[in-house]
Amino acid sequence: MLLDRKHRAAMKSFLKYYFSLQAKRERLLKKARPGPLRDFLAVPFPPIDQLLYETQILSVDFETTGFNAQQDQILSIGYTHMQRGQISLANNYHQVIKTTKTLVAENVTIHSITEQHAQAGISLSQGIENLLEALAGKVMLVHYAQIERTFLQQACYRLYGIAPVFLMIDTLVIAKKRKDKALTPYDPSELRLENLRKEHGLPAHFAHNALNDAVATAELLLAEAALRRSPHKIILDKYLLRS
Repeated sequence: MLLDRKHRAAMKSFLKYYFSLQAKRERLLKKARPGPLRDFLAVPFPPIDQLLYETQILSVDFETTGFNAQQDQILSIGYTHMQRGQISLANNYHQVIKTTKTLVAENVTIHSITEQHAQAGISLSQGIENLLEALAGKVMLVHYAQIERTFLQQACYRLYGIAPVFLMIDTLVIAKKRKDKALTPYDPSELRLENLRKEHGLPAHFAHNALNDAVATAELLLAEAALRRSPHKIILDKYLLRS
């Protein structure tokens, strides 16, 4: 009885959060000027009671010049589409974004994007427009939502004057909940993308490339779902980011 009460309370709290997101999306839609952001906001979020298996998901990754969305810039955007337990590699997207920030050697070593690459990239406005078009009506999948959410919101604020809201799944949060439930001590480094993939027996990938990491995250979501008794019966809200 106590468990049922807690479950109902948790569901009530999440429904309140979900509908507040929908309401905020609708309020922002009224404020947005015609253009890419308004087109994105005009499409409702997927219903949270539908199956994860049936949900259109866009796995997204950014490479950035740092971790502070207020000061740093997006260097590249990569994403891949998912639905019905499949990753659509035919619709992969990867673009380097032209940046005005001087790249330091340490960062270049990590993401392999040089000054020459960055200067030949597309504009931030074009990159964000492409992403918003692909993301409309879908759930955004990431690994460690703090980066993609804050950088995308900041980019939209700079370009359109509005920081939108997104429906998101974070594979780091999914794995953390699974490990916490097991009540077995673990090192936080185990939650890194490459370490979780190794735990699931997934092959090593060329990390710190936006598209590679987006595909790697999509594969990790499928691996995490496969641990459930009935992966095809997982309801979307079980994996959605709560805040």
